[in-house]
Amino acid sequence: MRRRNSWPRTAMASRRACLCRGRPSSRQSATTTRNRKEPEPMAHLGNFDASQVEPTTTFDPIPAGKYLAMITASEMKPNKAGTGSYLELVFTIVEGEYKGRQLWARLNLDNPNELAVKIARAELSAICRAVGVLTPRDSVELHNLPLVVKVACKKRKDTDEIGNVVKGFEKRDAATGRPQQAQSSTPPWRRP
Repeated sequence: MRRRNSWPRTAMASRRACLCRGRPSSRQSATTTRNRKEPEPMAHLGNFDASQVEPTTTFDPIPAGKYLAMITASEMKPNKAGTGSYLELVFTIVEGEYKGRQLWARLNLDNPNELAVKIARAELSAICRAVGVLTPRDSVELHNLPLVVKVACKKRKDTDEIGNVVKGFEKRDAATGRPQQAQSSTPPWRRP
């Protein structure tokens, strides 16, 4: 059996083969390569100088406890399996040592698993009660309203790293208006 030659047999096929390999063919005109535009930058950074700004340190998980926070962003996203979607909520801590740190919660509001939907709806109900909006039409109605989030530390199965998970929601304590943080700032996995 005779092997077939893999090189193109026609001039058009030859040109395509060269273009596929990332170089212009000899038949391609010089004006075509001259008229190509340079790619535009993805984001304009202005006059940023990294030597003038302190770099970010690593973010270790915050200690388990209760923190005053607000929902600062929300978005419906498709789940990995493509069989439903979840509401991703971003909570930003607004007081204390961890002010500005963010936590995420994902609520499986559209899922073939009825138990997952039931749990997500219960969590959404707790959030709505904590911020005082009982019948929201859109998740944006829950934004920028203070609530207390209960945070726990959990080991991730995929990386074995310790991370934070939001375990519950409460109304803001009107008497103090202060976050009810854990007594020790040392993470539980580092305590003796």
